[in-house]
Amino acid sequence: MEIIQPDMLQVDRIIAERLTTEVPLVREVAQYIIQAGGKRLRPALLLLVSGALGHPHPDRHTLAAVVEFIHTATLLHDDVVDESTLRRGRETANEHFGNAASVLVGDFLYSRAFQMMVDLNNMRVMQVLSDATNVIAEGEVLQLMNMRDASLDEAAYMRVIRSKTAKLFEASARLAPILAGEDTATEELCATYGQALGTAFQVIDDVLDYEGNAEELGKNLGDDLREGKVTLPVICALRGASESQKEVIRNAIEQGDLAHLDEILSIIRQTGALDTARTYAMAEAQRAMDAAQRLPVNEFSAALLQLAAGLLERRS
Repeated sequence: MEIIQPDMLQVDRIIAERLTTEVPLVREVAQYIIQAGGKRLRPALLLLVSGALGHPHPDRHTLAAVVEFIHTATLLHDDVVDESTLRRGRETANEHFGNAASVLVGDFLYSRAFQMMVDLNNMRVMQVLSDATNVIAEGEVLQLMNMRDASLDEAAYMRVIRSKTAKLFEASARLAPILAGEDTATEELCATYGQALGTAFQVIDDVLDYEGNAEELGKNLGDDLREGKVTLPVICALRGASESQKEVIRNAIEQGDLAHLDEILSIIRQTGALDTARTYAMAEAQRAMDAAQRLPVNEFSAALLQLAAGLLERRS
């Protein structure tokens, strides 16, 4: 997003500065995952909303870096829990450095994020981000509890992604009006945009696990099923599948048996599950766009509209 490119360069500079440590392995692991690419959507969201409100607070770059540190910490922990081996087209940090290093560096990034928050001396900011971090952790535990549960329904799935993924999007969007001193109504409007955007993002991510290209995705196709995660495409497929097809999917979920992955992919497509899931993502993206249209009209709010619309065309 060219409109915030100078801001993102400033965020990158702060990230590099705050990764300073006398422990080489901490710096090496943190830089490995932060420099792996990624969309940096959460810090970008904070910066775009700040611009849309017309009150670009000087602390916005530091807070955007804080958000990225929190997100990176969750990725490090996620990959250990999921036993993932590939992220963004290369080895995960846990595969490259080992589980222990990944977990401990994730802890370092969390604590560094909170050190940076304290420096800003804004109790409302602290409240939003500490609440968000707690909810994300709860979402991770919920997902762990739901592993290999073929009876998982849409409500339980939504609870996980609203906590695990959408919460940090919501917090990122909420921080901008807090910094700008906006009223509660504006804060809630921005939070709604963030939550809807984050939900749509995760649903599309789950769709791509079954219809994407492994090289473009930078991860293995069918990883969610391999890990025992029951996501919306699978829930929709189970709803429309025959009894024998359901049995094949249930076995894969409960036993981790991917011998019939091609058949499962075929069932998911035949039942229209991917289209159903995309329709759900479309509704969430529209909810985000509705919120963005109530913000001041400028090039930043236009970028927020485009960001939500562009999610539906996402292929990686």
